[in-house]
Amino acid sequence: MTKKLTKNRKNIIKKISKKKYPLEESLNLLKELSFVKFDESVDISVRLGIDVRLSNQIIKGSLILPHGSGKKKCILALVTKEKEKDVKKYGADYVGLDYIEKIKNGWTNIDVVISMPNVMNQIRSISKILGPKGLMPSLNMGTVSVNPEKLVKEIKCGRIFFKSDRYGIIHSSVGKISFSCKHLLENVKEFMKKLIHSKPPSSKGDYIKSIFLSTTMSNSISVDHQIFVKK
Repeated sequence: MTKKLTKNRKNIIKKISKKKYPLEESLNLLKELSFVKFDESVDISVRLGIDVRLSNQIIKGSLILPHGSGKKKCILALVTKEKEKDVKKYGADYVGLDYIEKIKNGWTNIDVVISMPNVMNQIRSISKILGPKGLMPSLNMGTVSVNPEKLVKEIKCGRIFFKSDRYGIIHSSVGKISFSCKHLLENVKEFMKKLIHSKPPSSKGDYIKSIFLSTTMSNSISVDHQIFVKK
């Protein structure tokens, strides 16, 4: 159930479409716009100056947000028998190569799939299932490791993954509306720092084209992205 929009909220919604806002002010506005009773996610969308037709300009990676994302991730660990006990200890929800057959039969009730280099050959049989869902483990995404237990721990502590879509836009959650503005600000800055460092050498011109912030139920707010543009 949602609250009725107040006159003040209506005015905020009306004005946010008219200009770009400094990052900190954008986060304050998001808090004013939040009117639902659940803890909304705070999401960021960044349009990049990349050529999506070129494979070497696809942006993907991961980072640990300073204050986590506030989301609980359901993790499947496709690891060797020797590592099963370790990944369970650190919080993996589903463990073992037996899940390969379950995935072939249609099961994908998970948020993240991690694996190890020495079992990737076995996992390739389900790449056409996991790939389109953004779940296929890969070194570039940081979901393949010789220390999968460490990876599980990091994901539970707030590691997030991102990848540019076919329009050259990155979408990601950077926290919850219940987070303080200070914590949200630090999360966004760390996310943008990682994204800027991920710029492919072959990308020419402006790399950061636009930034928008929103919550699960709110309108988007255009952020002044010039602070992230290297002079």
